[in-house]
Parts: sequence; C-alpha cells; structure tokens
Amino acid sequence: MTSPRVVPPGWRAVGAAPSAADDPDATSCSQLLSNSSRPWWHSAAIYEVYVRSFADGNGDGIGDLAGVRAKLPYLRKLGVDAIWFTPWYPSPMADGGYDVADYRDIDPMFGTLAEAERLIEEAAALGIGVIVDVVPNHCSGRHRWFQDALAAGPGSPERGRFWFRPGGGAQGELPPNDWSSIFGGSAWTRTRSDDGTPGEWYLHLFAPEQPDFNWGNEDVRREHEDVLRFWFDRGVAGVRIDSAALLFKDGALPDFDPTNAPSPHPFTDRDELHEVYRSWRALADSYADERILIGEIWLRDAARFARYLRPDEMHTAFNFEFLACPWEAARLRACIDSTLAAHAPVGALATWVLSNHDVTRHVTRYGREDTTFEFAAKTRDIPQVDLELGTRRARAAALLTLSLPGPVYIYQGEELGLPEVEDLPDEVLQDPMFFRSGGMDPGRDGCRVPLPWDGDEPPFGFSPVGATAEPWLPQPPSWRGLTAEVQERRPDSMLSLYRKALRIRRAESALGAGSLRWLEAPDGVLAFARSDRFACVLNLSGAPVRLPPHDRVLLRSGPLEKGLLPPDTAAWLRTA
Repeated sequence: MTSPRVVPPGWRAVGAAPSAADDPDATSCSQLLSNSSRPWWHSAAIYEVYVRSFADGNGDGIGDLAGVRAKLPYLRKLGVDAIWFTPWYPSPMADGGYDVADYRDIDPMFGTLAEAERLIEEAAALGIGVIVDVVPNHCSGRHRWFQDALAAGPGSPERGRFWFRPGGGAQGELPPNDWSSIFGGSAWTRTRSDDGTPGEWYLHLFAPEQPDFNWGNEDVRREHEDVLRFWFDRGVAGVRIDSAALLFKDGALPDFDPTNAPSPHPFTDRDELHEVYRSWRALADSYADERILIGEIWLRDAARFARYLRPDEMHTAFNFEFLACPWEAARLRACIDSTLAAHAPVGALATWVLSNHDVTRHVTRYGREDTTFEFAAKTRDIPQVDLELGTRRARAAALLTLSLPGPVYIYQGEELGLPEVEDLPDEVLQDPMFFRSGGMDPGRDGCRVPLPWDGDEPPFGFSPVGATAEPWLPQPPSWRGLTAEVQERRPDSMLSLYRKALRIRRAESALGAGSLRWLEAPDGVLAFARSDRFACVLNLSGAPVRLPPHDRVLLRSGPLEKGLLPPDTAAWLRTA
C-alpha cells in the first residue's frame, strides 16, 4: 500500500505510481517502496511550460491555455508533480512575456483569467500543482504605472516607482551612468514628450520595453505582495521569482567596470533583498497549505547564494552551475558535491535542471566538443554537433539528474529529446538578445520552437487539424521522428525513458529528498547510492565498465554490451 504525499491546496492525494490500468508498464515497479509522507516539493518533478510553444488549442499558431488543458493527461502520464508556467500575463511580448503589463490577468492570446482558474483546478484534480512566474525587477513599458509615470513628469510620485534620472552632459544628452543592459547596449533610455522634446532617462537592466522598478518605494513592495496574494488565493502551489537577485540598486548609481565590479555590487545581490524575501516567505507561510518560493538566482558565490535559502526566505533556487557543467566525470562530481555543500549550512534542498527557456537545449550541448553553457559564449558561429552522441548523453543525464537529492525541473520537450533549432531564419527571430546584440547573439528562440505532438509534417499536431495559421516559430521537418505519437509506440524512446524514470522516482523511497553516498568506481565513472538498496552508475569514460554488485537493473539509459555499461550510459540498480 502506498503512502500519499503531503500536497498543496486543492490537490487530491495520489499514489506513488500509476496503476496498471493507467500504464501497462506500471506493474514492473509494483514492488518498489513508496515515498514516505513529506512536503510535496521535496521530491517534486516540476515541468516547465513555455505557453506559446506547448500546444495551440484555437488554431492561431500560438500555444494557449486551451492547449495546455488538453494535454494535462499527457503530463499526468509523464509523472510530473507540478507545472511551472512562464509568464502568461498580458504583455506586448518584447521579451517573451517577461515584459508584464498586468500581473493579475491572462494575455488574450493565451486565454482568460477564468480559464487559468479552471486549469489550476483541473491540474489539481490530476495531482498536479501550478507554479506561476512573478517578475519583480521590471514590468512592461505598457504597464499602467509606467504610463502614469511618463504622463506625470519629473519629480512626481508616479516616477518614484521607477528609476527616472536627468542625463549627463551639457544638455542631458548622456545616460546618467555607464551601466549596460544584460541584453546589450545601454541600460538607459531617454524619454520624449509628445512634442518630441527630450526628457529624463529611465533604467532598464533588460530591454528598453522593460523599465526597472524602484524597490526602495513602498508602493512597489505593497503591489508585489498583493500580486502574490492574488495568485495564492487562486490555488497556485508556488511562485518562481524571475531575476531574483537584481531588484535593489545603489541609489548613488555609480559607474563601474563590469569586469571588476565592486562589492557590494551596484545592482546585483544587495543585502536589502533579504528583507523582501523574508516578507514574502511570511506571506506564503500564512496560508494553511504550503506555498513555495523558487528563485532564479545567478550567483557564483556559493555562500551568498545560500543566504536566499535560509529557513525564513526562499524554499529553493535554480541550480545553474549544474546546468552549465561540462559532460566530464570529475567536473560533474565536483559540481554535485559543491551544490550539496552550499545548501547544507542553511538546511535547504538543492534543485537539478538540464535545460530551460533561456539556454541551448542539452541534447545539442552534449553533442558538441565543448559541452558547457555560457550566455557570453553564444554566437552566430554555430559549432558542429553530433546529435546521436548528444541524445545518448542526454538519456544518461536524465537518469543522473532524476536520482540526485531534491526536486528536479524538466523543460518542455526535454522528455522528447528535442535538440536546439539553430537554423531559424533571421526574419522569424523575436528574442531581444538577437536584436540588441546586432545579430551577433542568436538569441533564445531556438529552444522555444513549438512542440511536435503527432503527424508526419509541421505543425506536427501543435495546432488543431485544419488550422491555417502557421506556428509562430517554424518546426524542422526532421522532428517527424521525435513526435510524442511516434515515441508513444517505442519502448526505447526518450519519452518512454522519462516516464519509467519518473515512475520509479515517485515509487522509490530513497529518491527525491535525502542523502547521497559516493561509491568506489573506475576513473571516468560516477557511482553513488541513495540508500542501501538503490544506486546510480554513470559511465563517462571511453570504454565499457562492469556494473557494481546488484540484484537487478531497474532502468538503463541504453543497452548493455555483453553485460557491461557502455560509455555515455547510466543505470539504476537495485543493490544487494
């Protein structure tokens, strides 16, 4: 008999694994132990949905909530515990929805607020929680507050909610300081009145269409707490906090050399942030059922990173060090060790992620000579990729990631083994990173191409039969062999591997939250135990290796060779 997890508001308690009626393969894991009761997110598999590219329900070529609702049974069968939605709010889409015009509504291209509320309820009925994206560093230039600020003029309370400043130079023609936008170019844009007269400048760490909030302003703090209540009251299980380390700025706005930034940094990881996140945690904890806070925090300093995960701040934060780590045994082991060590002093759980809506898909990364990821290294000069090798490594990486301690994130299409689309024509690209870099940076559109569901040609079931509008980004014809329909029929497909792995992960008491113990292994091989009866072995060496003593193989990412584990292959073992 299985033990139910502790689940968020509105969720029904679900067993550790689907029944044989739900999935004919479920009986293969029927003797595995169930997870003991624990907070739902400690062992959660969280699936990221980039709404525009998931499924198109109305035939306009853009993914929407109707499409997501229709695919909820697919996500339930996959075995995920929650869905994280990238911003679904009204937005001009200058930055893929991260330029939010209204935090309390749904963009009409996706649906309605009432439909989002139904989606939250329907997902809950399937045992799936919903996590929404909150974007506190900036809003859209179309946001009511920013439009009010432009109309109100210099020195007004409305402008106090943002960073408006007079320019330098004799006529104010120079930006207030030398800060650069993360998307390239200056972080300042000058306003103009209706008659064309130049005025003050405003700060935007991202695109000009994304003005930064002034978090020293009490209106800003109260507004964002009210936004959290709005979504918590509608039953969401948590919020993902975008650009969580960037909110506060040094009011003196000093110039600085980004290659030799001062400490404290003028706009990254400032101490004032922690008071905000403590107040957000108190708000989340005020609900009878647990709501979680998840931070997007890019910091190299492990000790500074861990401060955001103290017991009265965020629950978890994304582990970008692991995502960017090269496919090398020593580097991966060091990354896993350093991650766990960084979280241990504050008693926090690590998270594990291989891809997301901002980075090159890992099937492609792992098929290159350089398997790391860095934003600064992305250029239009695309390195060669061996997709067969990348896919083999991605299968092994899935088993590695799903067996590490703590929650795991799966980016949509990862379970299908989708590669990055790197030959999109310039005329279809929409990412501001491409435009702000003058075309030097290919941007992030290649990982946001709409998913292939079924059929032999685009749109591969992304849009309903008979739809005349093409998908907002073109799908490569080569994806005909990667559709969910094709992979449903193949027991050795990437989709089948993820389903089996997630079923075992949910059923296996040692997986998710817990400890990890490294095992002796040959050079180039990672082997660790999660309990006395479960082990993961990953061969990153150049030759097949013997498996350690075991009772049986629970799952493997590829076939064994005469009983040996081949290179770039992983196995889950029931140990003696």
